[in-house]
Amino acid sequence: MSTAGRIQDDQIHDVIIIGAGAAGLMAAGSAASRGKRVLLLEKNRKLGVKILMSGGTRCNITHNCDAKGIANAFGRQGKFLRSPLAALSPAEVIEKIEGQGVATKVESTGKIFPVSNKAIDVRDALVRLATEAGATILTEQPVVAANAIPAVSSSNGQPGTTEHSTSLFRVQTETHSFVASKLLITTGGRSYPGCGTTGDGYAWAEQFGHSIAPTIPALAPVVCHLDWVHGLKGITIEDVGLSIMPVAVEGSKSKRKPLDNGRGPLLFTHFGFSGPTVMNLSRIISRAAAGEPSELTNIVLRCDFLPSTSLEDLTAQFRQQSQSGGRQAASSLLLSFFPRRLAEALLEQASIEPTQRLAELSKQHTQRLVDAVKRTDFPIHGTLGYGKAEVTAGGVRLNEVDSRDMQSKRQPGLYLAGEVLDLDGPIGGFNFQAAFSTGWLAGQHV
Repeated sequence: MSTAGRIQDDQIHDVIIIGAGAAGLMAAGSAASRGKRVLLLEKNRKLGVKILMSGGTRCNITHNCDAKGIANAFGRQGKFLRSPLAALSPAEVIEKIEGQGVATKVESTGKIFPVSNKAIDVRDALVRLATEAGATILTEQPVVAANAIPAVSSSNGQPGTTEHSTSLFRVQTETHSFVASKLLITTGGRSYPGCGTTGDGYAWAEQFGHSIAPTIPALAPVVCHLDWVHGLKGITIEDVGLSIMPVAVEGSKSKRKPLDNGRGPLLFTHFGFSGPTVMNLSRIISRAAAGEPSELTNIVLRCDFLPSTSLEDLTAQFRQQSQSGGRQAASSLLLSFFPRRLAEALLEQASIEPTQRLAELSKQHTQRLVDAVKRTDFPIHGTLGYGKAEVTAGGVRLNEVDSRDMQSKRQPGLYLAGEVLDLDGPIGGFNFQAAFSTGWLAGQHV
């Protein structure tokens, strides 16, 4: 897809934007709507490839909350997002998408999707926003270099004026050389490198004096090598309490506290675990995997398969059933809660035969089964990495970018937006909203 007319080498634009993802497309529409001469460069043949594959190809556009809700979801990074979100709120994103003829819907989780369930509709709406405003978009233009170049503006000999110099930016692709007075980097991070997000923008940012917070894959599926976990592949439990726990130290009497926790659906897979809750917890696992090899052995994933029932209540319930169940099989304790494969796996973890009679269960049997249901600890062996991570944690440090306009504090005329920044939120449309808002704000100032 290309929307260019005739492009000449070294033709001067007001702004060049590198990367036609969520932030880049929104920024192009924002800047072009102000009458700026905008050139948007994309390395891929298709625009917005990550948009197209997001949300299972449905595209979770944003979340059904206000700007404060988005900022709060980013924790310590949320303060940086206040100005971008004031410039473009979740409601305003939806207004722009629907203004392009794409109806949206709010699902029970708060996620907002197109009614069509087609990510391509969202991508095309963003492209129209940019092109109808007058932006020029070139595809299959991988950038090989981006540099600041001196440009002298003379007084033309007018009395009472002096010469002053500014900077221009030259961006070179494999086939062209372009020049602009402003440069905006919206290249994304390293997640889903098959989309073209291979971290190119970090090197250019460093070249302009920025430092990069170490990057790790975030919102990634979690790997567990236990055979019995793999044997449960395809099973989804809709409500599970999950915690990342430090491994108990032998001889220590201190109570272990979770490093992070969450609650929601859990999917067993052929490699371990997936689902939004465990993926939200994957940052800690990725950080451990990036450290010393022993760090992963120091944490476990604890699962509470019945989070709405207290340990005490479940213990009393199982004991009452054991005492009154007589010849019923032990598996009957769990089959009303779980699919048979999971029920039998938990019984095995408690060293109880599924066919064992309830009347034969001792208090110790019952307690082991309660523990299996409420606090099974799974060893974890990393994540599926950048290849399956929805976002990248880390990136251009936020204290080096002015959140009021997204301009670099290191290089005048340079702007940065989207996932190239050290911004990563939870699953649920939060990261797209951050990209849209930072891109729009940058476009209002370039």
